[in-house]
Amino acid sequence: MAMIKMQRILLNLSLSLLVATAVAVPSVPAMAGPKGCPPGLAKKSVPCVPPGQARKWEVGARIPGTLPWYEVRDYDRYDLPAPPDGSRYVLIDNDLVRVAIATGIILEFLGRY
Repeated sequence: MAMIKMQRILLNLSLSLLVATAVAVPSVPAMAGPKGCPPGLAKKSVPCVPPGQARKWEVGARIPGTLPWYEVRDYDRYDLPAPPDGSRYVLIDNDLVRVAIATGIILEFLGRY
């Protein structure tokens, strides 16, 4: 009988210590990346943009004809010089690129705006 009582006391003591430890250790939230990005997206090559939505513009690639774009003519707004002859600045989904007028080939990726 005394042995069973001792085992119960030890079990209750162990459980109490386990509960006290779980309560005493604060849970640490996952650290967000820049501008509040989830940790997984903050590590991506294009931060804060889900993988399916990140576009990688390759210099030398042609802009798809089905993709809507907007020609940028107010260069000062984007702190740009006038484009060289034969090229223009184009905004595609907030990405600024310089393309050849005649072919639509990307000559330079200037960043996300």
